[in-house]
Amino acid sequence: MIKDTLRIVFMGTPDFAVTTLKTILEHNYNVVGVITAPDKPAGRGRKLNESAVKKFALEQQLNIMQPTNLKDDNFIEELRSLNANLQVIVAFRMLPKIVWSMPKYGTFNLHASLLPEYRGAAPIHWAIINGETKTGVTTFFIDEKIDTGAIIDADEISIENSETVGSLHNKLMVLGSKLVITTIQQIENETVTTKIQPKKKNLKTAYKLNPKNCKIDWTENTLNIYNKIRGLNPFPSAWCFLRLNTKDLRVKIFDIDFCVIKHNETQGKVVIKDKSLQVYTKDGYIIIKEIQLPGKRKMEVKSLLNGFKFSEDAIML
Repeated sequence: MIKDTLRIVFMGTPDFAVTTLKTILEHNYNVVGVITAPDKPAGRGRKLNESAVKKFALEQQLNIMQPTNLKDDNFIEELRSLNANLQVIVAFRMLPKIVWSMPKYGTFNLHASLLPEYRGAAPIHWAIINGETKTGVTTFFIDEKIDTGAIIDADEISIENSETVGSLHNKLMVLGSKLVITTIQQIENETVTTKIQPKKKNLKTAYKLNPKNCKIDWTENTLNIYNKIRGLNPFPSAWCFLRLNTKDLRVKIFDIDFCVIKHNETQGKVVIKDKSLQVYTKDGYIIIKEIQLPGKRKMEVKSLLNGFKFSEDAIML
């Protein structure tokens, strides 16, 4: 058992990080500071929006810092004045060495994959998009590169056939919070044993999502399209163009099902059948259950079909 009482600085920004911070507090650990992203203007009114971590930290009356520059001398001085001996990172940004090397017992990160696979910004999304059947969470000590540090611990979870990024995110959020507590306890009890991440060829990467890699390619096979849409449901969402007559509408697609069959239809062709919307693929069709038209809210297809008419030549592009 270490002689010092742990003094923890927590760094994180989104909801995924809030659950871990909450769990750390529930286990009565001393969080001496919370570092999160600066407030950002959002919406039509450009009102400043606080991160999920900041909102929770304010409720808990925790000491909050929101540096724009992690190398700024004033920030470094303020961070050092907290006398933290452990830093816990969940869904934050890359840290300079002067920050991650500061505490006596190190700085560890929680990553939502089984490292070394799926290093990067969107590990939960890409695990589903690539049709994985399992994933997990990993804690590791931070080093100079992104998600490459020595692994402390990991926990695995199955990915269900109908899993969406939303449901898997929530499962990993809870699983990760438990792993962080286990990791803190290992540090506290001086029982940590780390292992260097194996150097493998052809590692899968969790690339940052953007409009280009979120667009549906209707020329792919049915299962690949199915995996992509559920791997982006509900955020940031898969999209494509719906051509009605000569007009292209940018639509977002959410809840779906699929069927693999042989057919002679054009790929991307839209068919309305039994109050359902089917889009043909290379080897079957996708059944769209939820869709969002431009300027409209997401809605069930059954409700949409009550008032929206698809032309006979409608096609998804």
